[in-house]
Amino acid sequence: MTLTAKQEAFCQAMMSCDSSSEAYRKAYDTKDMLPASVHRKAKELMDNVKIAARLAELRAPVIERAQLSLEEHLNDLKTLRDKAAAKSQFAAAITAEIARGRAAGHYGPKMPEPPAGGLTVPEDYTLSPDENVPDAPIL
Repeated sequence: MTLTAKQEAFCQAMMSCDSSSEAYRKAYDTKDMLPASVHRKAKELMDNVKIAARLAELRAPVIERAQLSLEEHLNDLKTLRDKAAAKSQFAAAITAEIARGRAAGHYGPKMPEPPAGGLTVPEDYTLSPDENVPDAPIL
């Protein structure tokens, strides 16, 4: 994969810029270009297969380091949990375990409470013959 010097400069700039347009402005002469033209040219570069491959190559070590730091973070929280539990500080142990779960992505946003009157089913709703509904308590 051979990139031009400016394409490589664009890729390097992408590693520190907030947008592809900003990276394009760092790598190319844009003084006579309209913002829309800069955006379009940056998009063209981002759609280039060679650019995408180079960006993936540049990002790989960063992603690897981030994964290692997440693993270290989870291990540190586990150590804190274990130390707190050993000292019978169960609230601290639970807090550390919840933090581990959040960091690992096990907890999403809280689900909304159901309406006060409960959920209702439209009167005209019927089950199709192939639907099998187990018995369940009505709340």
